[in-house]
Amino acid sequence: MAEQTVFMFPGQGSQYPGMRGPLGGMYGAAGGIFARADEVLGFPLSVLMDEGPEEELTRTSNAQLALLVMGTAYREAALSRGHAPDIVMGHSLGEYAAMVAAGVISFEDALKIVRRRGELMERAAEETPGGMAAVIGASQEVLEGVVARCADAGVLEITNFNSPTQMVLSGESAAVDRAVELIGEERLGRAMRLNVSAPFHSSLMGPVACEFEAFIASFAFKRPEITFIDNVTGMTEDEPERIRQKLVLQITSPVLWVQSVRHAHDLGGRVFVECGPGSVLAGLVKRILSGVSIIVGEKMIAS
Repeated sequence: MAEQTVFMFPGQGSQYPGMRGPLGGMYGAAGGIFARADEVLGFPLSVLMDEGPEEELTRTSNAQLALLVMGTAYREAALSRGHAPDIVMGHSLGEYAAMVAAGVISFEDALKIVRRRGELMERAAEETPGGMAAVIGASQEVLEGVVARCADAGVLEITNFNSPTQMVLSGESAAVDRAVELIGEERLGRAMRLNVSAPFHSSLMGPVACEFEAFIASFAFKRPEITFIDNVTGMTEDEPERIRQKLVLQITSPVLWVQSVRHAHDLGGRVFVECGPGSVLAGLVKRILSGVSIIVGEKMIAS
């Protein structure tokens, strides 16, 4: 099997003010992407990415747009350095940059879709209060036991399978608090509340999914030009309508990142390139696979 190059696009949480800086001389290749985004959105997103303030950039509606644009810019930078993808996938929000890379949707349509997605999720934080907690060092079996024991405190679900020993819980605030407390008391792992105000990727996001489904119904989706792996199944998907449906399911379904990475490896993925700011996904791949090459976008550009 020929070695395949995998482009990975990070999700919400990787943003930071000044994140365009590492692109340096690559502004020439990516500059048009930022200008186009500002034009389509009608406000200077590029200035917010450069200068912040961090609180404004971290807002869900802004962070998701910023990371879509950054992922697309990093893809251009990677292409200019001779790295072309055979397989693309993204972590949660990063899936949209992956779809642009695969030709499933246009960059302009992705901006419009992600803008609405971010707005709906931001509103959900007000209408569906809850939270999330990252857990390190506990197995899936252990966390399933924690979820069962916290059922009387409210809805609680495992919503991100990031690595074999790093997962995320989402649910109603009381249930998340109880789980963090229980994990700490019984030394089941290390649990940390995340700085989010809604239970993303849980069944509690159902109302958002319904509105989002209606919104994306009019957008044109195409068959991927290269292999595309989705979050909902962690498997290859090439049917445009199923991709559309899975974007809706993604809002209430766990992110199967471990399955996605392993499937990419099964398909021949041996070079994994993180297309975006930071190195979160590179770190996760190191915990999932061995014997593969991992390229962090920021380091690639600086070299």
